[in-house]
This record gives sequence, structure tokens and C-alpha cells, in this order.
Amino acid sequence: MSAQQILVIDEGTTSTRAMLFGIDGKLHGSQQEELTQYYPAPGLVEHDAAEIWQKTLRCCEKMVEKAGGADKIAAIGITNQRETVVAWDKRTGEPLSKAIVWQDRRTAEKCDALKADGHEPMIQSKTGLLLDPYFSGSKIGWMLENWPGVKVAGDNLAFGTIESYLIYRLTGGQHVTDASNASRTMLMTLTGEDWDDELLALFDIPKAALAQIVDCAGHLGSTSADLFGSAIPICGSAGDQQAATIGQACLEIGQTKATFGTGAFILTNSGQVAPNSEHRLLSTVLCQLQGQRTYALEGSVFVAGSLMQWLRDDIGLLKFAGESEELARSVSHNGGVYLVPALSGLGAPHWRADASATISGLSFSATKAHIVRAALEAMAHQCHDLKTAFSGDGVDWRSLRIDGGMVANDWMVQDLADILDIPVERPEFFETTALGAAMLAAVGAGIYDTLADASAMISGFDSYQPMLESTVRDERLAGWRKAVSGVLKN
Repeated sequence: MSAQQILVIDEGTTSTRAMLFGIDGKLHGSQQEELTQYYPAPGLVEHDAAEIWQKTLRCCEKMVEKAGGADKIAAIGITNQRETVVAWDKRTGEPLSKAIVWQDRRTAEKCDALKADGHEPMIQSKTGLLLDPYFSGSKIGWMLENWPGVKVAGDNLAFGTIESYLIYRLTGGQHVTDASNASRTMLMTLTGEDWDDELLALFDIPKAALAQIVDCAGHLGSTSADLFGSAIPICGSAGDQQAATIGQACLEIGQTKATFGTGAFILTNSGQVAPNSEHRLLSTVLCQLQGQRTYALEGSVFVAGSLMQWLRDDIGLLKFAGESEELARSVSHNGGVYLVPALSGLGAPHWRADASATISGLSFSATKAHIVRAALEAMAHQCHDLKTAFSGDGVDWRSLRIDGGMVANDWMVQDLADILDIPVERPEFFETTALGAAMLAAVGAGIYDTLADASAMISGFDSYQPMLESTVRDERLAGWRKAVSGVLKN
């Protein structure tokens, strides 16, 4: 095969990137642009879908040029922020409104009302999800009810998560969504091939506006020839957390990864039987290949890296994100300070959309370093809450593979191992989300036969072993439980 490179679109919450990989997994180039965050009111988060498209296209053009032209690229893989919803005009591809981002809480009252009417057990049994504003279904229903441009679009209305929107724009009209993203909408049953009529009726969503659900690897479409000089096949697509799980080689049942990006997301491979959680974890589609689904059990923490961004940009405790490690090391303990980062509610296992963040245990002896250390410690504390919930569902973590921007912080990685009391493995190549998308595209293009074969693209891991005394660990966790209980009472 003459085309020996894979172009990956990694469309995140704070930026969009195009990355160029060799079929051996080596990174050949990367182009990134920041995305504007819109906060029209407390709890509301929006993106400009036109900006996402334009910046993604610019980044891709740079990487196609670097590759030596479109004919040098074997396939495109796409991975994306999940649950974020775009409404667009089928005729033009132009967005009809702002995109509603996964962190947005505007449908909290609607979800509470549906819970009060007893709909959550049905939704959980069908979709593996809980009734929360996080997921796409209630966002789509809200758009249809409240935004005039969406209301009047009629037969020209298209809805989709970000990968669906990008594929539509890239191909000039192919309206598809991969099964991993579809499983996050609250509109598809875990074992169903299509959108569920009962769920669509619950949110009053017309099926004709939604995409066709397809595999995560295979020929999903081709780019319009005029975009890059010649058509490039799109052969891989998965939500960012599923892609990271694949890029961490968690391909066997029980293997677990945690991604520390804007939020923190932990997924355990559950094999080909959809898991059923008794501890308010989520069941989700990890990937679908040739119509066969592999599932995962997932715990979602809404605030991780965004906490450090908030401390830097809005509170002014950090000059730059990397300073957090230096400050954490400058004190020997947290001084009794605990930070519960419920800046956009609490995710798993609590699922409290109304929860607010708190800093507790402050005294005159507390310093900036103690508060920053407490913020970093919250990552391990939240993960421990999830470890307990996973264990309750019969899944015991033997080790944890981690990725995402925050894992460059060596202190935080060691703290995770210490509090979780298991080995924590960090990949030598951090960009596992993009690598997972590249692996899917390589399988979809026929470069590798299976994901296990494509795991040859993955480099090695560094391992961190737990070193904390159990009494210190127990004391830390007791303080955390007290801090969280205070938040849940409010």
C-alpha cells in the first residue's frame, strides 16, 4: 500500500487537533487550535459548531500538506468529545444554533421531572445510562423546544454528536454516527441496532433528524474531493473515552483505563455482554466491529483538568498548570484541607446535578500550596469512590492505565497509586485517545485485521507502585468522605 499514514481528528472540549500517524503508531505531526467556550449563564456551556468545523478543517489541511498530499493518507480516524450536540441544516451543513456541550446542565429540571415520573429505571435498563443532563437526549429535546431556528427546520433538520457533524461536513452529506457515540445519547438501547421509539417519544425527537448508526471501523464515507485535493476514506470513529480505552490496549475483559482531561473517565472492558450496574455506574458501547459490540462499564467525573484551569485562569492560584506539582510537593500533607470539585455537579457514583464545589478545613495555617494540593488529591479521591463502586459491581481493578493532559504530573500519578493501592501504568506516548482512533482507522482500512493486531502501534508503559502507609491512606479517605457528605447534604 502506497498510502502509509493515518490522519486523526481529535476534537476535544477545549481544542481541536489533527494528528498524522504512521501505521507503526509513530506521530509524524500535529496541528491544534483552541476552541471558544461560551457560558451564557451559570451551568450553561456552549460551542460554536461553525468554529469547530473551520478550525478542524484548517488543522487537517496542515497535516495533509505535511503528509505530502491526500494520496499519501490511507484513512481518517475521528474521535470526539461525547454527548455534545449539534443541530444543522441538511442542505448546507451549516449549524442552526450553538452546540450544547456535554458539561451543560440546562436540562436538570427536565431530568428531575422525568425521574419523579418514574422513567429512570426504564432508561437505565435500555441504555445503561442514568437520567442526567450530561447525556444528549435531553439536550436535543431542549433545542427542539426552545430554539426557533431548530424548531422550524422541519425535514431539513439534522442532529448529531460532534463526530457525526464532522463526518457530514467532510463527506458533503453522509449522516452517520458510530455505535460508541450513539450509546451516549440516551436514545439507543445497548443491544439495539437503531434508535428506540419509546426513548425518542419521551424526549419528543423525530427519528428522521438522527443519523444512521454504524460500526466504529470500516468504510464510513469519503471526504469530498475538493477539500484536500482528492478523496480520503474515513475508516474509524469512536467517542474519546472509548478511543482512549482502545489506545491503552484495554482489549481484554477487566482491563481498565482512566483519562484525566477536562473531566476524568474510567472504563473497564466488559466483553460482549452488556454490564448491568447496581452502583450507578454506566454501561456503554466500547466499540462495534462488523456489527458485533464490545461493552464497557464506565464511571464519569465531571471535573478534573478543568479544575486546574479554573484555579489558574479564574482564581489566580496558579501561574501555569505545571506549577501545581511544584506546590503539591512543597507541603508534606494537605493540612486538613479538602476540595470537592463539583463545579458542574457531581458525576458517578453520586449523580447530583445540583451539587456545588466546596473547600473545607481551612485555617490560618492553610496556604495556597495546601489548596492546590487538595485539588490534585481530589483526583485520587474521586477515583477511589469509583473503584469502590466498580468493586460493588464485581469488577476489581488489578491495575489502572492512565492518560490525558494531567498525567504529565508525576506527583499526581504517584498519589493515584498510593490512594487506590494498586499499580498505575502511564504510557510512554500520552496521546492514547488519538492513537485509539488511528488503530480503529487502520483496522477499518484493512491495514490490520484486528484491534489486537493494531495494538502493535502502542509503545510501552511506566509503572508506579503504591508507597503510602495504610493508616495515612485511611485518614485521607475519611477526610474526603466527610467533605463529600457535606456537599451532598446541601
